[in-house]
Amino acid sequence: MGIASIPEGACAAGVRACAGAGCTGRQVAGNRRHLATAGGRLCRACHERLSVELGRLPGLYEACGRRLDGRTSDPARPRTSGGPLPGMPFNAAAAEVRAEVLGVLGSWAGAVVKERRVTAPRRAVLPLAAFLDRHLDWLAGHDAAGEFSGEVARLVRHARRVVDPEVRTQVPIGACVEPDCTGSLTAVVRPQQPRLPAVIRCDRDPGHLWLGHEWLQLGRRLNGTARAASSVSEATPQSAVDPAAGRPAAAEAEPVRWVSAADVARLWGVSTGSVYRHASESRWRRRSRAGRTYYHGGDVVETLKGRGAA
Repeated sequence: MGIASIPEGACAAGVRACAGAGCTGRQVAGNRRHLATAGGRLCRACHERLSVELGRLPGLYEACGRRLDGRTSDPARPRTSGGPLPGMPFNAAAAEVRAEVLGVLGSWAGAVVKERRVTAPRRAVLPLAAFLDRHLDWLAGHDAAGEFSGEVARLVRHARRVVDPEVRTQVPIGACVEPDCTGSLTAVVRPQQPRLPAVIRCDRDPGHLWLGHEWLQLGRRLNGTARAASSVSEATPQSAVDPAAGRPAAAEAEPVRWVSAADVARLWGVSTGSVYRHASESRWRRRSRAGRTYYHGGDVVETLKGRGAA
């Protein structure tokens, strides 16, 4: 059973909106926040996400520590000569994130100790995270639960940027399309590695994963949810299709998605030259807008499905 979202007028009736980081993201993407659990400040999904992210922080903290001297997990990456200056970490961002993680977790643990009158944990990331997770049900009902959820999510984001500093573009897609999943989908594009296709991930279940070239087909399952504000596609009625392409302008139940050559290249991980060749040979329907050419998503999928490369 999925998590209920806040209906119109619910707040006035005394129903509480979830204050968690996940629901904040949903609201930014144009969706409604979920309902908080009875007596709590977080919905079930945000509560579970908070627990998962607390569990990830010790590993991310250690991973940042391994990068203090500029080391990387990529053995092929060239090392700088001379090494770090004495007493100065080479990777200042890693040092800042480690200090931030320890400081934030320590502050929240201190608040729990003071208000619940319990024994304080050792001031180290692993015991602090475990301590906070043990008291998570109490924290989820605290007036500051939303702030705690947001800070932990921010720590995870900052640490991941240090551990994996590759520049990426992340585009919110909407709610996960899998039955009963409460996660949100995000498309991740790697501008520095254009030959790698985009990846669409669910923030709740790592098994809910699609390659970029499956995005057009996935879009059919996303109907009824908020679509991401992205320049890579535009929904338009089938009647707008150029009839000169040689195909009948029959009505379709689904809106048409139009994509540029650059979008197709990123989604499938192919060269733009291959895209233009396929467009010409397969006579993809096209339209122009603001001087750019966009291709009919259905034609693109029909030509490239099952290929993955051209």
